[in-house]
Amino acid sequence: MNLSNLKPAKGARKQRKRVGRGPGSGYGKTAGRGTKGQKSISGFSQKRGFEGGQMPLHRRVPKRGFTNIFKEEYTIINLDRLASLAKKELTPQDLVEAGVIKKATEKIKILGRGELKSAKTVHAHKFSASARKKIEEAGGKAIVIGS
Repeated sequence: MNLSNLKPAKGARKQRKRVGRGPGSGYGKTAGRGTKGQKSISGFSQKRGFEGGQMPLHRRVPKRGFTNIFKEEYTIINLDRLASLAKKELTPQDLVEAGVIKKATEKIKILGRGELKSAKTVHAHKFSASARKKIEEAGGKAIVIGS
C-alpha cells in the first residue's frame, strides 16, 4: 500500500442527486417534488418559524418582564486572579495577553475576593469598595478607566 493507490471506503463518496434530467434518472418531470401542493412549484419560499398555519412557537410562548437595552455588562475579575499575574501595572491589554479576558474593549469590574501580596496598579472601569481598599492597603493604585 502506498499513496498512489489510496481511495475512500466503499460507500463513503456519494453522487449528488441531479434532479429534472429526464425519465431515465428517476428524478425527471416533477424532480422528486410530487405533483401538487405549495412545495411542488418553483418560487416557493416559507417564512422562518412557519408551522403550516398553526400558531408559531415564538408567538405561543408567553413573554414576561423587561429587557433594558442600555444595560452595561461588566467582566468580573477577583483580586486572587490578579495576584497570580506577575506584572506590576495591569491594563485591559495586559489582561488580554494573560488570558484573563477575551478582548481589551470589555468593561472590567474588580471584586475583592482574595488578597494582594504585592503593590499593583490596576486599571479597570469599576472597583468594588473592598477591592479598592485591599489594593490600596497592599500599596497599589486603583485607577478608573473612562471617568
